[in-house]
Amino acid sequence: MNLNFIAMPMGQLLHWIVSFVGNYGYAIIVFTIITKLLLLPINIKQTHSTKRMNDIQPKMKAIQEKYKNDKEKLNVKLMELYKEEKYNPASGCLPALIQLPIVIALFNVLREPVKYVFGTQQAYDLVEKGFWWMTNISMTENKATMLMVGGFGIPLLALISGVTTYIQMKMISPNSKDPTQKSMTTMMPIMFAYITFTVPAGLAIYWVVGNLFTIAQQYIMLKNKPVKKEA
Repeated sequence: MNLNFIAMPMGQLLHWIVSFVGNYGYAIIVFTIITKLLLLPINIKQTHSTKRMNDIQPKMKAIQEKYKNDKEKLNVKLMELYKEEKYNPASGCLPALIQLPIVIALFNVLREPVKYVFGTQQAYDLVEKGFWWMTNISMTENKATMLMVGGFGIPLLALISGVTTYIQMKMISPNSKDPTQKSMTTMMPIMFAYITFTVPAGLAIYWVVGNLFTIAQQYIMLKNKPVKKEA
């Protein structure tokens, strides 16, 4: 899939931010916040849908267990549940499908900055790529990007990525007893920590800042969630 029609404007936006702030790391943070704000309506809808699905998951499991030998009855009862709970099982798919090409384009921009952001290798080489404890965020987590403590390197970005991914998932389903959900809550943070460790640190910064933004978004949504009155 050719996503240059999305990636090129995104690259121009990041180029303008780099020109303004003068540091590639800080530019990525600003860029992440801007893109997250642009995608906020879609993210809110998807968060609501995921939370709603987790809320009715116990009822779904009970129906699936009760009618596991009668597929036709099972489907009828599930549809009745969705109608009763005013939940559309397809409601979480559309936001994800809309967001997917945008996210892929964003990753392409950060993975190939010379092509999409700076235009030439010379321009890319001139930009300041040191950021906080990292000497070069164009590299994967090694001695140039790890936090060095007593001669030992700590893959801090990967650790933060894993922790923030875990927090996001726990916020959506804090008391889930579903074995599949529990497994995902354990495995997904590990997987994303590993991915963060293997990509250039600039891309890892985008992922970590995006996670922190989403955590703040979910916290505000949960804090302002209407309290259900007891019957």
